[in-house]
Formats: sequence, C-alpha cells, structure tokens
Amino acid sequence: MGFFDLHGRKAFIPGGYGGIGTAIAHALVGAGAVVTVAGRSAHKAEACARELGPACHGLSMDAHDTAQISRAVDEAASRMGGLDLLVNCVGMNREQRLADVTEETFDEIYRANLRSAMFLAQAVARHQVAGGRGGKQVHTLSVRSQLGMRGYGYSAYCATKGALVMLVKQHALELAPHNVQVNGVAPTVVLTDAAERWRSDEKRWEALLARIPLGRVAEASDVAAATLFFCAPASDFVTGQVLYVDGGITAAQ
Repeated sequence: MGFFDLHGRKAFIPGGYGGIGTAIAHALVGAGAVVTVAGRSAHKAEACARELGPACHGLSMDAHDTAQISRAVDEAASRMGGLDLLVNCVGMNREQRLADVTEETFDEIYRANLRSAMFLAQAVARHQVAGGRGGKQVHTLSVRSQLGMRGYGYSAYCATKGALVMLVKQHALELAPHNVQVNGVAPTVVLTDAAERWRSDEKRWEALLARIPLGRVAEASDVAAATLFFCAPASDFVTGQVLYVDGGITAAQ
C-alpha cells in the first residue's frame, strides 16, 4: 500500500456535507476509500453521497444526541462492512462577548464541539478495536484551540476547541495499543460559505489577512490535504498531534 493509498478503507465523516467536510470526503474517495457522510439533514447527506459515488452513503445524525451518534456509527459500519477512519467535522460557533454569554449558548457549543467529539470517538473506537486492523481518528479543530480571539466574543468556541486538543492527546494514548492513531487538523478561517460573515466585513477581513504570513485564508482543499495525510499510511507513526493549517498565523503569534 502506498503512502496515501486508502483502498479498502471505510471512513465515517460526521459533518461531511459542509464545505470542509465535502472537500475531505472527495479527497478520501479519490484515494480509494469508501465514505459515509452524516449530518442533521438526511437529504443533504444523501445528496453528498451520490456525488461521491455509488459505494458511498449518507445518514442523518444529530451530533447533540449520543443515541443518534451510536446509531449512525453502527449503521455506517454495517453499510460499509467495517469502519477504519473517523473524520469529525462537526462544529459550530456563536459569538457572544464575555458579559453576554448565556448558559444555553455555552452548553450548545460545548455539546457540538466537544461532547459530540467524545462520543463519536468512543463509538468509532469500538468498531476499530473490534476490527483488529487499526485505524485513524481525525478531529477538525481551529487555530482558536491555541489562540484567543481579540475583539470578538469567542469564550465558548476557544474553550471547547482547546479542550478538544487534550481529548485528541488522551485518546491517542488510549488507542495506541490498538494501532489507532488520533490527530487533529486546525485551520484558520477557511474559504467556504461559513466565511462570508468575515468577508462581508471589509475591516475585519483585511485585519484577518494582515495577521496571516502567507497573506490568504485557507482553501477547503488545504484542510482536505492535511486530513488525508492523517488518514493515510503516511502518518502511521504520528499520533496525538495537531497540525495547524494556518498560513503561519500560530508561528507569528
């Protein structure tokens, strides 16, 4: 098997029909993997799967609900005949200044960004361990897992993404005896529909670009390439790490 050959591998991508998730799904399929994407909308998940190819699948799953997580993971494994790879693209943010943070919003972001990651990892690990041939788990993080966000209300987002880094490290240690590698990919702003709130504010957009040494934000393909590395044999001796796909922003701050 080549460094980036995923033939015979089965991947589960919750959040897989978003801008980043779709790019990752196409990259894994292009490397030979079979993919199941999942999200709240069964229609969007199934439409994405059709674009990926006849061997791929789409499932509905609310990442806030642990029972739905378990069901979706089990169904994905059943449909694909196994489960080797998890790429967790679930995540959200709602900006609230410190003085304005509500319990409801903080809990919502915690459940989406951190709690779901815990129980997705658990459900997938059960299949990976039982399968006995190792595997990979990759979580999508953010530069905000290392850097605070000056001038905006990012308490919940930064806290949950920072905690997810430690979850990656802990799961890497616990799954190492089973030859399952666990890593994270942490981009800066990615040029998807979700970035429009940045681009629509000219001052904010210019300030963002000024902080990035390479002078641009990430493309979804940049994130997909890093994720492919962590899913592929090329990274078999890499675990518990976070790769910052950020144009140098964390090197400069």
